[in-house]
Amino acid sequence: MLGPGDEVDPGWAEAASAEEVEKLVRAGHTVVVTPARLTGVPRGDGPDAEAAELAAASICAWLGARVFRTGRPGQVRRAVEMTESLAGRRPPALTRRGLA
Repeated sequence: MLGPGDEVDPGWAEAASAEEVEKLVRAGHTVVVTPARLTGVPRGDGPDAEAAELAAASICAWLGARVFRTGRPGQVRRAVEMTESLAGRRPPALTRRGLA
């Protein structure tokens, strides 16, 4: 996770769309995304802006992005970890067996 003003490593590729993330990941690059820029929601701290940013981060994580620039590091990290678990690239943090 990077903060909004943090520098990007020169070897990383920054993506501005989901299609670009997919293309850069296939090419073998470490992809950096700023989920808030991908949402299309006007800037703000409302619930719609947060939900859109978390959704964009999840989609980019599913497509293979590895570095995220955000002002909501805790929430984005949880969304990315959940996506990685669903994709089968990371074991779930907690498993429960449900008995009916």
